[in-house]
Amino acid sequence: MGSRSDDDGPRRWWAGPLDVEGLALGSVRTAAAALELYTGLPGSFTTSSAMTAAAFDSSGQLRIAGRKLQGFAPLSGFRPTRDGWIRLHANYPHHERRLLQALNARSPDQVEPALRTMTSLEGEAAIQARGGIAAAVRTRDQWLASDMGAAAREGPWIALTPAGGKEMGIGLDGQGIPDPEAPLPGAAENIRRPLAGVRVLDLTRVIAGPVATRLLAALGADVLRIDPPQLPELPDQFVDTCFGKRSAEADLGMPDNQRRLQELLKTADVVVIGYRHGSLDRFALGADALQAFRPGLAVVTLNSWGAAGPWRGLRGFDSIVQAAAGIAHAYGRERDDGGWQPGALPVQALDHATGYGAAAAAITLLAARRRTGRAGAGRLSLARTAEELCALPAVRTEPRTLPAPAYRSMPSTFGGLRYVPPPLAAAGQPLDYSGPPPPYGSSGLAWS
Repeated sequence: MGSRSDDDGPRRWWAGPLDVEGLALGSVRTAAAALELYTGLPGSFTTSSAMTAAAFDSSGQLRIAGRKLQGFAPLSGFRPTRDGWIRLHANYPHHERRLLQALNARSPDQVEPALRTMTSLEGEAAIQARGGIAAAVRTRDQWLASDMGAAAREGPWIALTPAGGKEMGIGLDGQGIPDPEAPLPGAAENIRRPLAGVRVLDLTRVIAGPVATRLLAALGADVLRIDPPQLPELPDQFVDTCFGKRSAEADLGMPDNQRRLQELLKTADVVVIGYRHGSLDRFALGADALQAFRPGLAVVTLNSWGAAGPWRGLRGFDSIVQAAAGIAHAYGRERDDGGWQPGALPVQALDHATGYGAAAAAITLLAARRRTGRAGAGRLSLARTAEELCALPAVRTEPRTLPAPAYRSMPSTFGGLRYVPPPLAAAGQPLDYSGPPPPYGSSGLAWS
């Protein structure tokens, strides 16, 4: 398929021991391959090194009223322990509170002294037990020898189960996606917005899931994102990932909201769920329950640790998966004082790659529905994406400098936005977002 090999630009642009560029390009090509299956138009969706690199750093490139986005919170990051290092995540206030409680710390400056009395595994266990977010910095061999590391390696990158069919696997570069057949009637009336008329219920947070639904919105889908009012999204993160969507707040524990959600589901086409494994089952929002309710739904779930293994119900983030899976150790460096410290990928590549994979899963399921009348379910995780990255052969060429991103601008209620567009072109013309991020919570629980 043309989209899998026609990238324009250098093959390597980020320094480091892992082929992050291969992961980035491969995930975007997978989305392109899914679009070509859906539209029946091979070779119509392409990417480039510059487009992909910019999109994977969308938060770093975004300016809101001229300012940069807020980075990691002060308590997030690597901290030394008695025998090594641990990675913390405390960007959300409730995660910071749980972290402090787990370490019996009354203030942030007491966190590091507390961790220095523990091994990295003791700190990890204590913080996880209180619902906080942390992972010991493991070597790759240590991760592979663990039960969770073994579980993360199982199955394909994208596990796809068409309704009434057998599970199939999709890999990077669209491997496993069938070659497109002849276009179906109405499949490609507007190649730049092939998902026009598709309704997507967006039950995702943070980066990976919102990146998936941001691309679906750019392709013409009507995307309604729902957030819990008691745990609002970080404002800058919301702006970065909600171009072209609508935003609602709803406590799904309230019977009236559950009734409205059921009404939404009756006419939805896609549901994307980005919460930890099983956490929404109490609202009948698991993949099996949703498909039983409406067989035509395409249901895509993504989370940090997958659906198997001892951590399957734990919270996690890209940076935490990097630490656990041996990536932070691989990017470690010697300090000027003779010590050593772990490092990180140049961008949140696990999040973004998983997001484009999730978009590809949704589009592939919609293509199946065009032909059979039924969709199915897709499943991804950051931990499985980390395994894809670590399995890629090392690239020995020196990094090359890319041209400046092709910035776009548009007004919004948050101020003027300078942003980078999606990493795909349709028939040679780069995609763009249909509109700015909406005011947070500004929509009701209804389709437009």
